[in-house]
Amino acid sequence: MTHTFPSRGRAAVLPRSGPLLHAFIGVLLYLFLSAFAHAHGVTEGDKGYIQEISGTHLLPFTYLGAKHMVTGYDHLLFLAGVIFFLYKLKDIALYVSLFAIGHSVTMLYGVYAGVNVNAYLIDAIIGLSVVYKALDNLGAFQRWFGVQPNTKVATLVFGLFHGFGLAAKIQEFEIARDGLLPNLLAFNVGVEIGQLLALGAILIAMGFWRRTAGFFQHAYTANVAMMCAGFMLIGYQLTGLFVS
Repeated sequence: MTHTFPSRGRAAVLPRSGPLLHAFIGVLLYLFLSAFAHAHGVTEGDKGYIQEISGTHLLPFTYLGAKHMVTGYDHLLFLAGVIFFLYKLKDIALYVSLFAIGHSVTMLYGVYAGVNVNAYLIDAIIGLSVVYKALDNLGAFQRWFGVQPNTKVATLVFGLFHGFGLAAKIQEFEIARDGLLPNLLAFNVGVEIGQLLALGAILIAMGFWRRTAGFFQHAYTANVAMMCAGFMLIGYQLTGLFVS
């Protein structure tokens, strides 16, 4: 499903920003700035607790999964882009399910099989997914290349990369092999719970914004801001890759 702006001619000029747009861009800036505090890291308290326990602990891992998704700025930016122009619940459910399937498969496989991926490189690709979705929302691929990528396939594929990003974070916990599979499944359940909570908040905010007369005008600026945030994430992660 592809959504484009009603007037291509107006897309070249940034419209005046409204208060809801200011709030949206403020959230983007907050999410980006939080990257410097939390990227690639897990809290020392969480890490110490996980390293000290062994066996099956479903509730703690469910909590950690939900916490990671709710505070996962990169995942939420991509998710916000995916649902930006989705109005029907069945469409939202379809795309969110594709994303969930993608990141669940690679997260479980990556950790259980001990796949070592470079967290900086994966997070740079996740930043690229944000850029892609913002450009898709802006109709850039049709305008530049005359083709429209399959958004369902793209959501699933980028979901796979997001899952490897989750796997890299989980591996930082150095989880004991005893009870690993049920703990991973609990973590994944927590991720989905966190995703639903975050999705609900995003949809509520989007619902109020969509009722305003200037939504389609300001949507252009919002997606440009989202694209810039994605590029900054890519630059930050690649810098970490080369200096680490």
